[in-house]
Amino acid sequence: MMPARKSTPSLIERLPAVRGRYSESTVLANTTWFRVGGAAEVMFRPADLDDLADFLAAHPADVPITVVGVGSNLLVRDGGVPGVVIRLGRGFADIRVEGDVVIAGAGALDLNVAHVAAEAGLAGLEFLCGVPGTIGGALRMNAGAYGAEVKDVLVSAKALDPRGRRYCLTPEHIGLAYRRCSLPEGWIFTSARFRARPGDKAQIIRRMADIQAERADTQPVRTRTGGSTFANPPSGAGGGRKAWELIDRAGCRGLKRGGAMVSEKHCNFLINTGDATAADIEGLGEEVRRRVFEATGVTLEWEIRRIGVPSGPLARDATA
Repeated sequence: MMPARKSTPSLIERLPAVRGRYSESTVLANTTWFRVGGAAEVMFRPADLDDLADFLAAHPADVPITVVGVGSNLLVRDGGVPGVVIRLGRGFADIRVEGDVVIAGAGALDLNVAHVAAEAGLAGLEFLCGVPGTIGGALRMNAGAYGAEVKDVLVSAKALDPRGRRYCLTPEHIGLAYRRCSLPEGWIFTSARFRARPGDKAQIIRRMADIQAERADTQPVRTRTGGSTFANPPSGAGGGRKAWELIDRAGCRGLKRGGAMVSEKHCNFLINTGDATAADIEGLGEEVRRRVFEATGVTLEWEIRRIGVPSGPLARDATA
C-alpha cells in the first residue's frame, strides 16, 4: 500500500494559539465603507494587547500581516488579502480622561474620543468628530479636518513592532507630516495620549455639531464611500488648488466606471453606487489621476489606503 501523502497545512494551522479569535476566508466587503472587496485569508481579532503582542512574537515570519480598523478609508481589492488581517476590536477601544489628557485605544472611534473629551469639558479634540475611522488609522495618516490634525494634539503613542516588542513613542519618533507618518508599515499602533484644554462644555458641543453639519452639507456621507480619495497637492503645486478643485477642473465631477462614480457633491470622493467592484473604484481613481495630470500637470496621490490583490483587469471604461 502506498503511504498517505501529507497534505500542506492550512495557514490557520500554522498560527500560534491565541485567546482572541481566528476566522478563515472572512469577507472584508462587510467591514469597509465602500462595501467592496475580497476576503481575508485569515482574520485575527486579538482579545487584548497581550494577546496581540504574543501573536506577533510567535507567528511565522513568512506570513504577511495587515492591520485594519473600521474600513472608513480603505479599499480592499477584489482578490482579497493574503496572510493574516488583524482587526482591533473592543480590547483596544477604551477611552479615559486623566486631567487634561485623553487616552484612547487604537480601536476607539475618532468620533467617540471627541465625545468623551466634550463630556469632560475638554476642548481641542472637536475636529476628531469630522474624521471617520479609528485612532489607529488617525495616527497612521496624521488625520486632520477643520483646521486641526493629530500632530497638533498628540502627546505620545504606544506601538508594537513586527515581533511584538512594545514602545512608547513621541511625535518626533512617529514623524507626523501631512497625511502620513514615518513609522514603518509593520508596526501597529495600540493607543495614544492626546493633550486637550479646559473649555466650556456647551461651546465644545456646539462646535462639534457645526463640524458634523458642515460635513453633511459638503460631503456624501450617506453613501458608500471611502472619504477623501486624494491628498491635497504640496503647497504651490497646481496653483495652490486643493485636490477637489483640480478634479473639477479636469472635468471629472460625475465621471463613472461601472458601478463607481466621482461624487457630484464633493468630487474628491468616489462612490459605490450599488454594484461597484473594487476594480471599478480603483480604476476610476486612476482615470481621475490621469485626467488631472493631463489638464494641470499635477500627479494626485492616493489618500485612501488600498490593500490586497486585484482580481481581473481594471478594464471598464470611464464615462461622463
